[in-house]
Amino acid sequence: MKKIILLFLGLSLLMSACNNDDDTPVSTDIVVQNFMWRAMNLWYFWQGEVPNLADTRFTSDEQLIDFLEETPNPEDFYFDVLLFNDDRFSFLNEDYKELVNNLSGVSKSNGLEFGLRRFSGSDDLFGYVQYIVPNSDASTKDIARGELFTRVDGQQLNIDNYVGLLFGDNDTYTLGMADIDGTTITDSTKEVTLTKIENQVEDPILVATTLDINGTKIAYLMYNRFLSNFNEQLNDAFGQFITDGATELVLDMRYNPGGSVNTSRLLASMIHGTNTNNLYIRQRWNDKIQEQLSAEQLEDYFANSTGSSPINSMNLSKVYVLATGSSASASELVMNGLAPYVDVIHIGETTRGKNEFSITLVDDPEGSYVYNSSRENQINSENNWGLQPLVGRNENADGFFDYTDGLAPDIVLEEDLANLGVLGDPNEPLLARAIQEITGLSSKKDFIVQMPARPLTTSRVHTAVKDNMYLDKPLNISFK
Repeated sequence: MKKIILLFLGLSLLMSACNNDDDTPVSTDIVVQNFMWRAMNLWYFWQGEVPNLADTRFTSDEQLIDFLEETPNPEDFYFDVLLFNDDRFSFLNEDYKELVNNLSGVSKSNGLEFGLRRFSGSDDLFGYVQYIVPNSDASTKDIARGELFTRVDGQQLNIDNYVGLLFGDNDTYTLGMADIDGTTITDSTKEVTLTKIENQVEDPILVATTLDINGTKIAYLMYNRFLSNFNEQLNDAFGQFITDGATELVLDMRYNPGGSVNTSRLLASMIHGTNTNNLYIRQRWNDKIQEQLSAEQLEDYFANSTGSSPINSMNLSKVYVLATGSSASASELVMNGLAPYVDVIHIGETTRGKNEFSITLVDDPEGSYVYNSSRENQINSENNWGLQPLVGRNENADGFFDYTDGLAPDIVLEEDLANLGVLGDPNEPLLARAIQEITGLSSKKDFIVQMPARPLTTSRVHTAVKDNMYLDKPLNISFK
């Protein structure tokens, strides 16, 4: 460690010199690459398995500088030079402030959340509306869950153009809608024009209601992202479930791509209990970081407070979770973290399989490159890039963490594009199947799926925050 840190210090001094001395051999063009290499060498989960990040990769500052200069594009340097081959989820942003805002649920959006699927035997695609974000541009337009679209600005969507048409720089686009009859999709004349709004905030609690099914009170929560700035609202929802007398819970995370690790801990506590002696998860870092951390720093226990108010817990020993291939990271973490204590009945499909967490890294060497809002003035003003690399995995109290292939359902049921249903309605197929399991009463529903959704991709994966799971507890590590 001492040898490595001396190398960091030496390079830092050289970089500082280059800003003031035109004759220095070190170019300011590699300030970003320098930051990326140093931060990733320290924090990256697979640091020991990436040759370019090895502690012995360079014997001098000059060798390192030559290496940094070989790849002038920062994105290419990050993705092609530094990342482990099996890393599917690390990402970055050229503006760390935008990255931080996105992690808080603030982004530019029109409020339409959708999936995209291929037409059978074709490269053409069609989209289907999963839900509309309240108080968004889409919420003011004639478009609703279950509707389909095939065209954007008059162009048929296909595998080559969908990114540019739907996720490009165009703030406004017009969807060409379509009708579905069984398994047949045909274009309609209906068009819907949507505009992305700056600083759109999504409340992750889309639906929170208590259903009375033949005398059984069932709480239903449609939860779409783990956002720490909505922890109090989440706790209030559970308080209302308790007031309503709910004895069962259906937790709907079918579209939830993840988010805050701490929020997942709070949600787990609201479901199961507030015994702060019960281990929720334990972190696994790379060898370099792991040896610096105490058991107290590595372990997270169930919570009895959000930090502002007591946890409202349903104290359940069984929970019904609706999850699909779009359920990832913190969604899977809740399921895995609860498993040693709670009977988790998973209805839906195999989840995405993202079991690593990340942290936000910025060019603040004295802060060990970890973003801290109180150190904004310490971040290198010549480098605004922010990294969101995978830095560790979480295991549950039983030591289980190996679900990179996803968590398989106990009851398999895909969403049906011919019958997506209304979220929170007892007749919506996935919720209806959970109700059937809870009550033990047979239903006339056969749950036959005519056209499985099976999305190629979804709108949430193309946001700046993607399907990230981020650690948001203070690390308090002092490297010596």
